[in-house]
Amino acid sequence: MKIVFMGTPDYAVGALEALIQAGYEITAAVTQPDKAKGRSGSLQYPPVKECALKYGIPVFQPERVKRPEAVETLRGYEADVFIVAAFGQILSQEILDMPKLGCLNIHASLLPKYRGPSPIQHAIIDGEERTGITIMQMDAGIDTGDILYQRELSIHRRDTSQSLYDKLTVLGGQTIVEALKLLEQGSLVPRKQREEDSCYVKMITKEMGRIDFSRDALSIERLVRGMNPWPSAYTFFRGKQMKIWDAAALDEAASGLAAGTVAAVGKEDFTVATGQGLLQIRELQLEGKKRMSAHDFMLGMRVTPGELLGQ
Repeated sequence: MKIVFMGTPDYAVGALEALIQAGYEITAAVTQPDKAKGRSGSLQYPPVKECALKYGIPVFQPERVKRPEAVETLRGYEADVFIVAAFGQILSQEILDMPKLGCLNIHASLLPKYRGPSPIQHAIIDGEERTGITIMQMDAGIDTGDILYQRELSIHRRDTSQSLYDKLTVLGGQTIVEALKLLEQGSLVPRKQREEDSCYVKMITKEMGRIDFSRDALSIERLVRGMNPWPSAYTFFRGKQMKIWDAAALDEAASGLAAGTVAAVGKEDFTVATGQGLLQIRELQLEGKKRMSAHDFMLGMRVTPGELLGQ
């Protein structure tokens, strides 16, 4: 089976590597254009390009994959199927119809839940206990195509978006290889997505990371984990932005304190009152400073009970 692989970030590299190791012929890797990085403006290759070049796979980087000249370039690659994993551009119907087996997407959720660009973050923020990988037959909609194959994964109580991303990267590679074997055997049976069970999640923005201490402690803890590593959950301390990198909800009453008030200060951490329960702050980063444990932060910055965060 010949494959054109379309993807851009590290998440897609896991699948590309797995397909290569499984012996599939990758006739081209299609990825986003190189991007300028840092003050020097030097161009950085997308991770998929780096991987493809390592294996001598031709790389195609269209600015707009739906443009006629890009479509014609795609036609020039031999392929039975296109495999798509976080490519970052929408494919036209003309492209979807190009390979005889169509285009298969490796989506990081158990569809129909969490369609859209940020399924990993929202699964954590929403308190889901399980997520997984869906291999989907792509259609003109956004993550609306028929489900071909799924693998589940438990979300650990302390998983962040990064740790879950890493697990799903590996699982995505395993799942697409399993699905292709079943496809070759004619064993995959497409099933329609139940629209009544669907939800769409938008792109994560920095503003979504601002902590509202009037919410319950467990919801805030999940926000902290879901926004780690980007864009991070944050509040304000003495007029400066403070990123919260690690926090834990405590099953203790806030004793009538206003939401956002420092309730107690210990040697290793401090707790903050929320709308329901206390939030234990374990790791943070004050504006202009490096990321550090709450213990190290309090060695240089005195935190006192009664102070208010979020102002």
